[in-house]
Amino acid sequence: MANNLRRTRDCFLWFTSIVYLFAFSSLYVQIPGLYGNNGILPSRLVIKPGHSGWQELMEGQPTLLKLLPRLGMDIPTGMDLLALSGMVISFFCVVSRTARDFVSFTLLWMFYLSLYQVGQTFMWFQWDILLLETGFLAIIIAPFNLQVFMRRWSASNPHDGITMWLARWLLFRLMFASGVVKLTSMCPTWWGLSALNVHFESQCIPTPAAWYWHHLPDWMLRLGVVITYIIEIAIPFLFFAPFRSLRLFAFWSQVLLQMMIIITGNYNFFNLLTITLCISLLDDSFSLFSQPPKHQTKGKGRSNSKSTSDMFRPILSLFTGFLIPLAVIGFIVYKSITLFSLNIGPGYSVQSKIAFTDAEFFKWLEQVMPYTILIGAVSLGLEILLSFGRSLVEEKGIARKAFCVLGTAVFGMVAIFMFTISLVSFVTPLVKSGSSSSLVLPKSVHKAHGFGRPFHITNSYGLFRRMTGVGGRPELVLEGHPSDRKAESGWKEYDFLYKPGDVMASPPVVAPHQPRLDWQMWFAALGNYQNNPWLLNTVYRLLQNKEEVLQLMGTNPFPSKPPKFIRATLYHYHFTTPKDCAKLKENCAWWTREKKSEYLPPISIQDKSFVDYLKHYKFLDETGKDSAPKMQAPSWMTDCLIWVRQTVGQPEGFNFVVSVFGSAILAMFLNRALF
Repeated sequence: MANNLRRTRDCFLWFTSIVYLFAFSSLYVQIPGLYGNNGILPSRLVIKPGHSGWQELMEGQPTLLKLLPRLGMDIPTGMDLLALSGMVISFFCVVSRTARDFVSFTLLWMFYLSLYQVGQTFMWFQWDILLLETGFLAIIIAPFNLQVFMRRWSASNPHDGITMWLARWLLFRLMFASGVVKLTSMCPTWWGLSALNVHFESQCIPTPAAWYWHHLPDWMLRLGVVITYIIEIAIPFLFFAPFRSLRLFAFWSQVLLQMMIIITGNYNFFNLLTITLCISLLDDSFSLFSQPPKHQTKGKGRSNSKSTSDMFRPILSLFTGFLIPLAVIGFIVYKSITLFSLNIGPGYSVQSKIAFTDAEFFKWLEQVMPYTILIGAVSLGLEILLSFGRSLVEEKGIARKAFCVLGTAVFGMVAIFMFTISLVSFVTPLVKSGSSSSLVLPKSVHKAHGFGRPFHITNSYGLFRRMTGVGGRPELVLEGHPSDRKAESGWKEYDFLYKPGDVMASPPVVAPHQPRLDWQMWFAALGNYQNNPWLLNTVYRLLQNKEEVLQLMGTNPFPSKPPKFIRATLYHYHFTTPKDCAKLKENCAWWTREKKSEYLPPISIQDKSFVDYLKHYKFLDETGKDSAPKMQAPSWMTDCLIWVRQTVGQPEGFNFVVSVFGSAILAMFLNRALF
């Protein structure tokens, strides 16, 4: 009945601190270009200058930025304050175990939520809401570090198993939903097991390794899709297995999937955040957490006789640690072979195809969804009972027992509430897809979920629902012209730091930094400019040569004078093939591209319709000028933030994020060595 979660909990909090450090530092370098008064989506579009009362803090979208006028600073400067504060707190949380407490993670969550509320299009990603939900759980998981009557209370508590269970439940919802939506979306590439034939080329920002993985044999890519289904749909049920070896198997399976994604794609801090949630599957006996056993000397008083329990322990360990897990894994392998028609083909290749229909899958999903809820409820109930047992049996002293029982009761009720409201975001998307139509949650649950919705403490997930870029990777190329005449010659391309543009440029390694403009350019290429007003304001800023926006991009083709016209052209990009490179032998391009259509016609800053469009979306005021609010009365804090911004500027994101992280790791080792 031992707790064995203190080091596991601390490892979870340490990894969460690292993710926060990546997220805050990555966002900080982009704030002026994205949200500044001369940025692409100025923060004034969300928060008006008049919001300064304390009572307005909780109205609409809760954010601390509403209170900043009281400090005499505008919203972009306030975003700098929150991002820098988040960087400092997460930095110390990485360095010191003492800093990883309830207060620190509460502040980190509040700061990131406040930034998210004004992030608009550039922060509407699943990893941002996943960080908010994980960050909220970190508040519950983190120790209080209380000191009562000159005595520091124990850092380990019986209810740690309950709070860590909430992270495990979040991991289950994330992975299971991500696997299921690939099939409920009815995407032909997922049903045809050809998704990976497209994915490595069409994902937002591929790594150099993606080029090589894209050219793997077709049967290996199809088998990769099958393995993805197994890891995301079947194995998550092992998260709640009563046998530790099965949970370890599930842990390594999930970590393997995340490592493969890290190697081939730049998904910022998302994969590290998922691995952080996987830590909830471990305990302190895991080899990375456990300490070497203390040396035991043989004394005269030691008995040589063995009890009955000692005699049966090896047999019990054989069943629980090997035979039963082997049978479960064997069953998963057997069902995988059956459901995906796996067989050995010519040349020792593995042939595969889905052997079930969509109707059969939806029927299975309808049947299994109530069981997922039942498994979660039973697992949580057992964890709560075990925590009460640890409180009464293992804790010493009446006061300590009473404190632990009370803590278990409180955190047990919190966990039950969190589990209950999470069912809305877990079940509802599947109900909408046509599955589990008989599974209807009570209105009271929906109402309780609604109270927490503005704070994003529970969310819906479903990654890679549909595969894009089947006919070629859509990519936008922005071009400027220096002359008033829109001649066909003289157009110069704008270079981006990370997204594909120059066919000779190697795909970058940019994670854990997330270049949010490059990401949104990928989404814009999938639609049209009418549905992406931020893109028109980007063009407007480029026509002005605004430095804040240009620093988010590569080399400026018009360094001395802004262009007169800008246009956007839609291309389809493809990875070059090994045969293409074999012919050239050297200086082989990474990409080939073909022009598809005009995405945005040439636009001038003098075009009345263009200016009216910007007025409509409040980028410009009625006079056609930037509607930047006036700065409040400056204060010493504002002056300090402006000085830091002028000193740091907008450096290249990847190098900045890695430098901050490296400094934190160095400080951590120095802290351990000196103290």
